[in-house]
Amino acid sequence: MLDLTEQLVRLVLAVVLGGLIGIEREKSHKPAGLRTHILVCLGAALATIISTYYYQMDPARIAAAIMTGIGFVGAGAIIASGRKGVHGVTTAATIWITAAMGIAIGTGAYALSIFSAVLVLAVLIAVRLRRKKD
Repeated sequence: MLDLTEQLVRLVLAVVLGGLIGIEREKSHKPAGLRTHILVCLGAALATIISTYYYQMDPARIAAAIMTGIGFVGAGAIIASGRKGVHGVTTAATIWITAAMGIAIGTGAYALSIFSAVLVLAVLIAVRLRRKKD
């Protein structure tokens, strides 16, 4: 069993990393922003911690259930608007990766989750900067 301090560190890290991605989404004026990404990452981390350490459930089953459930949340972010095309796919993807990061944090894979957040932000910012040039 994890001690309380380690559990709290994991939850705080989930808030920080989810928040970083959420801030970028808000700067891009997307509907799923800071609060959504924080809550998705925090929820995934908490569900992973509770399921793995309190109920000793198979972490792979927990991860699969979380990612399936988040797929429905992401689907809600995607809007088909006739001739204008489909919008929100990137936001759905950021919600999905934020949940995956929460799972990683919940299992204690700090370096993996931090590096993933850096990569997500690099992709989002690089594409936004490239579009401004065009």
